Order: sequence, then C-alpha cells, then structure tokens
Amino acid sequence: MNPERIFIDTNLFLRYLTNYIPEQADAVENLLHQAARGELHLATNCLVIAELVWTLESFYQLAPAAIQDQLFAILNTPGLAIEDSEVVFQALLWYVEKRVDFIDAYDVAWMQSRKIKSIFTFDRKHFSRFEGLSLQIPD
Repeated sequence: MNPERIFIDTNLFLRYLTNYIPEQADAVENLLHQAARGELHLATNCLVIAELVWTLESFYQLAPAAIQDQLFAILNTPGLAIEDSEVVFQALLWYVEKRVDFIDAYDVAWMQSRKIKSIFTFDRKHFSRFEGLSLQIPD
C-alpha cells in the first residue's frame, strides 16, 4: 500500500531550520525521517519555498548563501516532493550568484523552463543581470 501524500507547510520547515521551538523541530525531523524511510510522502510547492526565503532573510536576518545552503538541504530531502524542484533549484543558485531577489530569480528560472525569453518589467536592476533575457518596458 502506498503511503498518503501530505502537504508540508512553511512553519514546519521554519521550526526545523531555526530550532525555534525545539520540541516542534524534533517532531518535524521525525516526519522527515519517516519520509526518507518511505513511510509517508511529503509534498510542498514553490510558494512555501519563497515564504521560507523571505522569512529567513527578513526576520532571521540570514545571508543569502546561508539560506541557499539550508534550502538545498530541503530540496534534497528523500521522500519530499517539491513542485518544479528544478526551477526552485535554479532560482536558489541565481538568488546568490546574481544577487537578486529570490522571486525574481524564480521568475526567470520559470520563464527559462518554458522557453520564454522576453519580459515586460520596470525592474531593470535585477532582470538585467540575466543574460539572454529581453527586457521590455511598457509604453
């Protein structure tokens, strides 16, 4: 019998990554171990990842490279499926490498995965850091 798929929310990852409430962090670690053993299948999405980046950056004041390291560990968790994980992975790379907001990096990674090469934007500062991307300013 296949285990049920269960969504894992941002606050669980935050408890685990920050050890803010140790008992809850331990409970999440137990869930992740259960998933790694195939006892349950966890799933999450890119909005959870974006919320994690934002919270770790703004509230916990972590540097982008530290956030990237923690989220790479999450992405590589056995038994955890992340929607568009390849796009999220690329976005995390660019978030640090190009020194742009995670959401902007995600948008370009998402566009690239769908062969979209042009963007309408007023944000030249961040989007101009991506080679091969055609920036268009609406008139």
